[in-house]
Amino acid sequence: MGHHRPNTRSKNKRNRPDDYADVASEIFRNVLSTTLVTEDDINQLYMIWKPACQGCRVNTKDNPNCFCGLIPPPNGSRKSGLWQKTSEVVNALGPDPSDDRRASPETPAGLTNLGATCYANSILQCLYMNKSFREGVFSIEPDVLKQQPVLDQLARLFAKLHLYKMAFVDSAPFIQTLELDNGVQQDSHEFLTLLFSLLERCLSRSSVLKARTIVQDLFRGGVSHVTTCSKCGNESEASSKIEDFYELELNVKGLKSLDESLDDYLNVEELQGDNQYYCDSCATRVDATRSIKLRSLPAVLNFQLKRCIFLPNTTTRKKITSAFCFPEELNMTWRISEHFQSELIYDLSAVLIHKGSAANSGHYVAHIKNENTQQWWEFDDENVSNLGCRPFGKGSSQSAVKPSQTEQLEHSSSDVIIENGNGPDAGEWQASNTDFTEVKTFSSCDAYMLMYVLRRPKNGDKMSIDSSGDKAEKKTFTSSEADSHLPSHLYEEVEKLNDSYVDSCEQYKAKKESELNCITERRQEVRSILSKAAVQSAEKSYFWISMDWLRQWADNIMPSIIDNTSIQCTHGKVPVSKVGSMKRLSCEAWTMLFSKYGGGPTLGKDDHCIDCLFEVAQSMARADNYRDRRTLMKELAEAALAGDCPDEKSYYISKPWLQQWLRRKNVDSPCEADAGPTASIRCPHGQLMPEQASGARRVLIPESLWNFIREIAMAVKPDDSVGCSTFFSDSEPCTQCSIQLTEVACLEDTLREFKLKQRKSHERLAMGKSIQIFPGIRYYMLPSSWLSKWKSYSNASGKSAACAEPESLDAVIHLLMCEKHSRLLERPPDLAWKRESIFQKSPATETLTIITDNDWKLFCEDWGGTEAKGITAEIDCLGNDFLGSTEDMAISEEHMTSNDEANAGAESRKLIIKVSPEVCEECIAERKSCELMRKLNYSNEDICVCFIRGKEPPKSVLEASVNSLEPNRRTSKRSRKTAFGNSVNLNVSGSTSVYQLKMMIWEAFGMGIVL
Repeated sequence: MGHHRPNTRSKNKRNRPDDYADVASEIFRNVLSTTLVTEDDINQLYMIWKPACQGCRVNTKDNPNCFCGLIPPPNGSRKSGLWQKTSEVVNALGPDPSDDRRASPETPAGLTNLGATCYANSILQCLYMNKSFREGVFSIEPDVLKQQPVLDQLARLFAKLHLYKMAFVDSAPFIQTLELDNGVQQDSHEFLTLLFSLLERCLSRSSVLKARTIVQDLFRGGVSHVTTCSKCGNESEASSKIEDFYELELNVKGLKSLDESLDDYLNVEELQGDNQYYCDSCATRVDATRSIKLRSLPAVLNFQLKRCIFLPNTTTRKKITSAFCFPEELNMTWRISEHFQSELIYDLSAVLIHKGSAANSGHYVAHIKNENTQQWWEFDDENVSNLGCRPFGKGSSQSAVKPSQTEQLEHSSSDVIIENGNGPDAGEWQASNTDFTEVKTFSSCDAYMLMYVLRRPKNGDKMSIDSSGDKAEKKTFTSSEADSHLPSHLYEEVEKLNDSYVDSCEQYKAKKESELNCITERRQEVRSILSKAAVQSAEKSYFWISMDWLRQWADNIMPSIIDNTSIQCTHGKVPVSKVGSMKRLSCEAWTMLFSKYGGGPTLGKDDHCIDCLFEVAQSMARADNYRDRRTLMKELAEAALAGDCPDEKSYYISKPWLQQWLRRKNVDSPCEADAGPTASIRCPHGQLMPEQASGARRVLIPESLWNFIREIAMAVKPDDSVGCSTFFSDSEPCTQCSIQLTEVACLEDTLREFKLKQRKSHERLAMGKSIQIFPGIRYYMLPSSWLSKWKSYSNASGKSAACAEPESLDAVIHLLMCEKHSRLLERPPDLAWKRESIFQKSPATETLTIITDNDWKLFCEDWGGTEAKGITAEIDCLGNDFLGSTEDMAISEEHMTSNDEANAGAESRKLIIKVSPEVCEECIAERKSCELMRKLNYSNEDICVCFIRGKEPPKSVLEASVNSLEPNRRTSKRSRKTAFGNSVNLNVSGSTSVYQLKMMIWEAFGMGIVL
């Protein structure tokens, strides 16, 4: 035999609320009849008999012994309060300052991006990581720092980068001192040039030699533009002039490596033909050569790669994104103009990278080598990451380019190692010979500036190389292997910041531990008390506690004192009506809660309110009596509505009120809706309202039903004698109201006849049809807005009959005249040929509408117009000759509309419209100018900007732009639902410049400025 599954259908099955209601009703009847309340009655009414349930998903109100659902399951959580996830509790404390701690003293610190200041951050990091420059800044006297805000903020910034314990430093003080716009991206090369110029002026105030000339000593070199005569071999006088440079600007377009760019930079140019040079020695124009010669090289050699070129055809800038190779070790000995005794070997120390394909936007990062550890670091604003021993690290995220080919460095017999900073094969070794020196070459599509540092001689000094003599003039900088100490005032300032930062970390840690410990203790407390909350047996004592307080105690981290006032009646005890709002708590659990939180009042086992119990029993008895009576009266009311009213004495009552009274269900006692059974059929004079009046429908009901209805209405509103006025079946309607209704009916009939007359007299205008216009006949013109109101008024009927009347014609015509010249302020409408006939082009959109002479006379009679004040219009149709006075208004090519080829003959004839009074062009122009100024002087208006991918915007966007200019124009549902893709609303004013609008658009769509 197979195994039978156990029957679990009735497991945890609850009794229906109706079962309890029936039992409670029976108990209340017995209590009311016997006036005795037994202990069993208390147990049943207060549901003490129910067992303590376990495993319920939610807490049940119909069981005071149920404590389920007050806390989540062991592995569960809630969105807020005591039981939310630990991670959310920690997040509510705010960011942990220790997360921003620098990983180690050897890890450099980043700089905050204030919006679009990545270009400045990259340059500042390059300068700071240069030990000699950093020491020079630290050697500036405090008095000079006080006088020079730029130097002061730079020294403070370097000091924080040097010793601050946070992983990043706020660059705002230094950026604000330079008065830079945080939201505008600038070129890093231009920024470096301006910064060097500013630092030179500020450092000139210092008396410390090392600080005063630190920029010149480290970054300044010399070049000459040499022109040599091919005939006599003499150089021009200008060739001996040496110009300073702080970086060499090298071409990138069409060149693949740094060597090629340097060859291009130092290339000899032939001056021939029209470009011949005038030689003073030869006293004639001769062939010559021109070139750039390097006279001296700085200790830090910067190469600016000219990746951004100007396109004259489009007047825009374009970025060159081709791969560019550069070596880790650069030999400049043979490139200096005159022979130098020792080798000039430069090591790659920094690569400034411009990410992005556009020239006017993008993001700057810097890859810099630490001089002490020889480790490369990537500086991306606040984020600093270690790249290892290579400038692009392993698995570089640079944009991919083709792997560079192995090439032999000139003037070197060594094999080459190509390391591609962009490709997957970066750093692969080529075949090498152990007899040769290995040289690495790197490749990048985004390298924007290269920084090389002169390799130190064996004695540890750095040199600036000058080729003006046979011997090199050494400029030494005293530098120990370790960084020198900070000046005392900067050291103390940074230490105070570090102390403050460490203190904030400790405070956060203590607060976090305290919060988590408090939550852990509270959770243990709640679980412990709830485990002891259930009363184990009926004989034991217990206490009542408010469910609202118990729920907030179990949910909140810091609960309030016990509050049982919500479950206490006016007699100071526990009413039976609050049984669903309280729980039965054991003595042990109550003692634990009361001893810790206090409050009250204390409501125990013997605090059941017998008085409230009897009141409930009496209320239930009254409700039963009311339901029984209402059931009997309901049958009489249904019969009355069906027209079956006994011949006995009857009364009038509002029919809608009675219908609503019948629809109400489950009514145990009278309510507000039972008031005013005759309010709608009582007129203002206190009599019966005529049945023709609106809302005055009535029905006859028998006397017994009327007495019941009047009784419950007066019980709800005892003072409402108006709503319970008695009207016998023989009551006559109010005479005054009947007369008023008759007069109103007559007025409505008269108005109806007047509107019908209007529609018949002006049939085409009422139907919205254009009238045919004939030359030589006098017509009149009316404002189209007035005709629209007249049309709505004449066609209104039924509920919309109360449409507003149009204004008087004289007032409307007066508004069309200018006060200065008493001429017309509107131009006549456009005309069109249709089937060899002339019609107004578009009456619905024109300001004026042409009507016939008869229509004008009838309008004047009905709407207060003076015939002589009308605006007349007469149309002449001429041939090719144009005749007309200055008072005529000619229909030009803009006023004529062609329908099809069949009307070609008609279109050749010109139309002239004569208006009286004539059009005032002066006032029209002035009005349009004022309207234009009003439109331009707007403020806080929203415009919609759509981001379109492609050359041409979709038709839906163009139609939406046209519709926005015509607010009264209807658009189809499809047009209104069309999605324009990525769009934003921008708030602008008339004073918003085009540049400001561009910046708002760039920021909204993340273009132009990359944070």
